Amino acid sequence: MAPDAGVDPSASVPKARRLLRGALRWGAALLVFGVLGGGSAYGIAQMERTDVPGLATESDGRWDYPTITLPPLPSGSPGPFDEANPAGTHHADLRALVLPAPEGAVEDKALRGDDGWLAAKDFLSQYPAKAHRDELGQKLVDHGLRHIAARGWTTADGTRTRIYLLRFGTAEVVEQLTTADIAPLGAPSYTVRGGGDADFDEEFAKVKRVPEITRIAYTEAKPYGAEQVRQAYLIAGDVLAVVVQSRKGEALSVPFQQTVVLQSQLLG
Repeated sequence: MAPDAGVDPSASVPKARRLLRGALRWGAALLVFGVLGGGSAYGIAQMERTDVPGLATESDGRWDYPTITLPPLPSGSPGPFDEANPAGTHHADLRALVLPAPEGAVEDKALRGDDGWLAAKDFLSQYPAKAHRDELGQKLVDHGLRHIAARGWTTADGTRTRIYLLRFGTAEVVEQLTTADIAPLGAPSYTVRGGGDADFDEEFAKVKRVPEITRIAYTEAKPYGAEQVRQAYLIAGDVLAVVVQSRKGEALSVPFQQTVVLQSQLLG
């Protein structure tokens, strides 16, 4: 497990998950700066944005995400991190677990794929080097990739976001593929389109982590070209989530951290 995991397996996750199964005000329940414990998350979720300290305005660069609900589990199915679910299976519809676009963003409808499922070749197209596409594509096959659900959008300031959820057979497969082949601690194994050399995101490593989710984040190192790229890989049970943000000049850290944390919560 990557050192950024920081997960305490003895934490009372089931109770927190039950509380989060209702309607959540994700735009308000932001744990980006790590000042809130799991026990206070439910109370914050019931407040209006202006009632929460630090969220009265959007001057810090956070985006306004819509109110969403966690998709229902099939009757009798355990959550992905329940003790009765050692494979870490997400029984909810994977397409409903992708973070929605924030208010005012223009969605990239091409990432919706066919009936909500994205072809592997379309996911691989974000890696410009053919050798990387071929190698990673074979690894996805070898590790038993089942489905990919995705969503992307562009905000008014030109920030482009792409989120991909890749489902495999078990949590063990996802951890092995991610930490050994795709996202080792020092730098990602494959260069994404528009990006250059990337380093482990030390700033993001200080941000509060979502229980049970292993997060490995990178930021493109200076000097970068016309745009900067940030990327994160989330190990969430049988799902590998890939979040990529790019922006001309500089990809801002706050909306990237916010997006990654909210996607982590949705998978937790």
